Amino acid sequence: MVGWRVAVLCFWVSCGSAAGQLEYSVLEETQRGVAVGNVTADLRLPAAALSLRNFRFFSSHKELYFGVDLASGSLVVLEPADREHLCGAKATCVLTYELVLQDPLELHKIRVHVLDINDNSPVFPAGDVQLHIPEFLVPGARFTLPSAQDADGGSNGVLSYSLSSSQHFRLNMGSRVDGSEYPELVLVKALDREEHATHRLVLTAQDRGWPARSGDAKVTIIVVDTNDNAPIFERTVYHTKVPETVPNGTVLFRVQASDPDEGSNGEIRYSLSNSTQAKLRHHFHVHPRNGEVRVAALLGPPETLLEAYIEARDEGAFGLASTAKLLVEVTDVNDHAPEVNLLTLSSPVSEDTAPGTVIALLSVSDEDLGPNGKVTCSMSNGGPFKLKASFDNYYSLLTDGPLDREQVSEYQVLITASDGGSPPLSTRRTLTVSVADVNDNTPSFPQPEQELFAAENNGPGASLGRVFAQDPDLGKNGLVFYKLSDLTSEGQTASSLVAVEASSGAITAKTSFDFERLKGFRFQVEARDGGIPPRSASVTINLFVVDRNDNAPVILFPLTRNGSIPVEIVPRSAQTGHLVTKVVAEDSDSGSNAWLSYHISQTSDSSLFRISANTGELCTARLVLPTDAVRQRVVVVVRDHGDPPLSSSVTLGMLLSNSAPQVLPDFEDAWETGGHLSAQNLYLVIALACISFLFLGCLLFFVCIKWSQSPGCCSQSCCLSPEELRYGRNMASHPCISSTTIDVTTVEKLSQTYLYRASLGLGSGNNSLLWRGECSAADRRNLATGVGLDLPISCIQIRNRKDHANVNAMPRQPNPDWRYSASLRAGMHSSVHLEEAGILRAGPGGPDQQWPTVSSATPEPEAGEVSPPVGAGVNSNSWTFKYGPGNPKQSGPGELPDKFIIPGSPAIISIRQEPTNSQIDKSDFITFGKKEETKKKKKKKKGNKTQEKKEKGNSTTDNSDQ
Repeated sequence: MVGWRVAVLCFWVSCGSAAGQLEYSVLEETQRGVAVGNVTADLRLPAAALSLRNFRFFSSHKELYFGVDLASGSLVVLEPADREHLCGAKATCVLTYELVLQDPLELHKIRVHVLDINDNSPVFPAGDVQLHIPEFLVPGARFTLPSAQDADGGSNGVLSYSLSSSQHFRLNMGSRVDGSEYPELVLVKALDREEHATHRLVLTAQDRGWPARSGDAKVTIIVVDTNDNAPIFERTVYHTKVPETVPNGTVLFRVQASDPDEGSNGEIRYSLSNSTQAKLRHHFHVHPRNGEVRVAALLGPPETLLEAYIEARDEGAFGLASTAKLLVEVTDVNDHAPEVNLLTLSSPVSEDTAPGTVIALLSVSDEDLGPNGKVTCSMSNGGPFKLKASFDNYYSLLTDGPLDREQVSEYQVLITASDGGSPPLSTRRTLTVSVADVNDNTPSFPQPEQELFAAENNGPGASLGRVFAQDPDLGKNGLVFYKLSDLTSEGQTASSLVAVEASSGAITAKTSFDFERLKGFRFQVEARDGGIPPRSASVTINLFVVDRNDNAPVILFPLTRNGSIPVEIVPRSAQTGHLVTKVVAEDSDSGSNAWLSYHISQTSDSSLFRISANTGELCTARLVLPTDAVRQRVVVVVRDHGDPPLSSSVTLGMLLSNSAPQVLPDFEDAWETGGHLSAQNLYLVIALACISFLFLGCLLFFVCIKWSQSPGCCSQSCCLSPEELRYGRNMASHPCISSTTIDVTTVEKLSQTYLYRASLGLGSGNNSLLWRGECSAADRRNLATGVGLDLPISCIQIRNRKDHANVNAMPRQPNPDWRYSASLRAGMHSSVHLEEAGILRAGPGGPDQQWPTVSSATPEPEAGEVSPPVGAGVNSNSWTFKYGPGNPKQSGPGELPDKFIIPGSPAIISIRQEPTNSQIDKSDFITFGKKEETKKKKKKKKGNKTQEKKEKGNSTTDNSDQ
């Protein structure tokens, strides 16, 4: 559209056509639809020409504030126009429009003047105003105020200023060089910040429009402080009282000073003034900010007044200061307990000291002042003492009653000193007062009389007892000595019977007492102390001799004259209970020792007589039978009840006859017994018969067992192995010999002194040579020759039993039924055992024959051989030889002992083995008898004397192997 306009304008200019110009005026803010002027009338055109000629209306503004009404041809307001918005501060405001008509083409300019109205109030661009004015300025000072602005023009924009009322300020209009005016604030009266720190005024700007409009601005005047005021204390003098024990750091004062200035001018610092004495400055500490005055050191003794000065200074450029006085009064505190000083003390005090005697002097003191230092003393219950005030602060301790060391030997006197403070302090002092002993007590016995008992027949010097007297005094005053008072009792003096030990009071006998002669006596013992003068007391001793059973009963009736037996005649017609006689006896002892009882210890017929145990009356126990022997003898025993009991006996002869014989028979011959068997004898006979039958039964049982375990020797031949049968061809002369094992230890003919097991003859498991250790062929030959078997060397197997774990060959202890005699024990030379604890084993499959263990040897080398008893019913040639490894004596080569001695028995066992075809005698098997071979013993007796000592030392080793 702009391009079209330019083309039209160019065309209009080129044509040289003249254009018309229309001008209109309208007030700003005119409402919509209001007609400003009639364009068609002003152009002298009909109203319809606009639409017919197709007009165009152009504006240079973005918004069309005005338009042409086609109906009326008038210029109307399309939008209210704001002159201040469109034109700002311009004096005139014109809006330009172009009106183009076609057919013919015409261009018309339209100028619309927008007229101002007073629609804007004056405005202060800076808003509220804040001024800082120092209080030290003098009146007349000027301060420029901001100007207001009014968007209206003309008289609507002309402003006038006014200020709210104030006694310190007024408004004045200043002029610039260009002639413009501006408002000024003039100081009329001097300012005082401490009186009025802030002033608030209102500046008003008013235009000249109608109606007039105005605008306000707040003017805040802040009075800037000046350090024109010194700090001021609340009080000029500060006074306080503090105790002398006030701890460091305690707050004494909190001073307060005020300064009306502000900022650094009003900030106050506190310190001790230079007016304070230098010696007091270290007692106080002042906080520079809060004004606290604290204790920094001990304030000194009580009853003193400390005077100091404190200064308050502000922090202005020229600091102003003021001072105040501090008065500190130090008061006394009851912080010292009284002191009790012992000046003198008399201890120990004799127990005979008179009442009122001064024994101690004390002084009391207290460092506190006034009532706190006033001390009073008192005494707790400490015995017979009292405390008396002497003068000032001195006190005396006096006795107040009698003293008795035996009742109280030491007193603890408690002295208490208290001051008058609140609360009071006190000190306690304990005085130890000892009481010295005086010999004022007599030795005392527990009882005035004392009884002692002494057994008769005592030896001289025997202890009978002791006396004891107490004396509560100390030292020598309480040391008691005893003395015997010599009294006469039954013709004997006490000093001849007893003695008293002076220091211990022990009473001993000086002679032996006999109860039958002296049953007791009395004597006195005096106890005397070691005081000066000495005091004494006596006690009476009643000594009683205690009887012992030292006298046997004495038979008074019947009496035996010249050793004859008293005879009593008992009629054969006597009934049961007939009194035959009465045995009367007495005992000089007393008590149970003289209590007698009667018993029949022996009688010809125990059923015929009885005796009363208490009375001794001998009576018949039954009727006399015709079969009773005429002569009867009864032995009566009289026994006391002492410990041990003693007894006496009497033999009585009883003659069973109805009449007295002319001549009494002799009762001295042997006892006569009745024709019947007594019960005791019957029991003995039955017991002997039972034992005999039991013995015979056991013997028969063992014989049967032995017989059942002895099979024929030839029965084993069926159990031989082929290898054993092969060896059996070489042993045809010995068809019944089976394999045997021999343990050989230290065989004197062998080169080795170890335990070997040699297998001889036929048997399972023995067909190989088991050789451990070194054993030469000569040793095996000597072994076979010594045993008595004519066997080849290849049939002999020797095993070292020390290395063979499967053979139970450890030597066993000898059978306890066989004991070593003293003569044999010293001469033990070697050990020979039967295999496995004395068991003779047959060959495989055969029964075993039990034999006792032979464990001994003689010192002689010839007593050491055991040969199997061939032909004695034993089907085995297996024997065990054990020679102790400790045997120091070895036989020569080719020798073996042929005899053995059974320990504990004088018998010698000689065992030999002969060939089968030789003539065998019974004596060739086992021979029991006295040891007869002494020729060889005599020959070697000299050589064995040196060996016996070694053999005695080796006997322990031999026994362990057995």
